[in-house]
Amino acid sequence: MGHPVERESGEAAASELPPGQRLQRGWPVTHYGPVPKFRPERWEFRVFGATADGDKRCWNHEEFTALPYATVLADLHCVTKFSMLGAEWGGVPARTILEAVPPAADVTHVMVWAEYGFSSNLRLSDFAAEHTLFATHKDGELLTAEHGFPVRLVVPHLYAWKGPKWVRGVEYMTADRRGFWEERGYHNVGDPWKEQRYSYQEQPGEGPEL
Repeated sequence: MGHPVERESGEAAASELPPGQRLQRGWPVTHYGPVPKFRPERWEFRVFGATADGDKRCWNHEEFTALPYATVLADLHCVTKFSMLGAEWGGVPARTILEAVPPAADVTHVMVWAEYGFSSNLRLSDFAAEHTLFATHKDGELLTAEHGFPVRLVVPHLYAWKGPKWVRGVEYMTADRRGFWEERGYHNVGDPWKEQRYSYQEQPGEGPEL
């Protein structure tokens, strides 16, 4: 369970919801801090850290939006207990970034960085999953600023905080390190089907010591 299910947008059954979740009609705005102002002339997307060749790679906004575009029909599960099912997300697959900038052989995790220094850590296997996407569109329309324009990460099989809004880059890491919410009491993995909401639920090996 936990993988995106192909269905008509908005169609749902209670059995498709992770434990403790409720079906949400519409898309509430949830985030920490203010909505950043988009300045295309200053915007760049960086990949850095333990890359295979030791170099970093940057795309400006025009270059990033010219990368291969894909769509994914996938759900969004918020740790605040609402689930939005069957949305069509469009953007750049995380696998495209991994192919363009291969990680070093010993990379195990990534840190996804967003505006204001916000961060979220992911296992490399979660980042490389088929449906992980740097979304620029939802249901065929550009994201609004409140929902993460110009780029937000969508990781459908994890809670939505693992997919930050206003993404600016990815750091390849050879050891795990907690991100913003993970340092503040949220579960280091965040699987909604296991209801991994809070750090006190972590089992040995699921995250660095707090």
